[in-house]
Amino acid sequence: QVHLVESGGGLVQPGGSLRLSCTFSGSTFSSYAMSWYRQAPGKERELVAAVHNGGISTNYADSVKGRFTISRDNVYQQVYLQMNSLKPEDTAVYYCYAISYYDRQDYWGQGTQVTVSS
Repeated sequence: QVHLVESGGGLVQPGGSLRLSCTFSGSTFSSYAMSWYRQAPGKERELVAAVHNGGISTNYADSVKGRFTISRDNVYQQVYLQMNSLKPEDTAVYYCYAISYYDRQDYWGQGTQVTVSS
């Protein structure tokens, strides 16, 4: 059973930075594509960024391109989301998501709150 634990959320001022981490356990990390999603109050959950096994192939929501960077460490079985130039509209609960390349079984973390406010 895959287990995902996010950390690194918090309160930050507009223009500031945060780095989210997600620790993966319970299976073979390299067999999963990893993503970050977010859900703001009253809104649907949306894809923020995704990274594939080699760490080279990534994709981003238009709203975060140029500000956020997703990366993964297959040795330490972690995925990161570096968030720069944060805006109030980035305020949301951020979720780590894993999906298997082989059987499409997927898993969610419990989420970490990011609040951007002065």
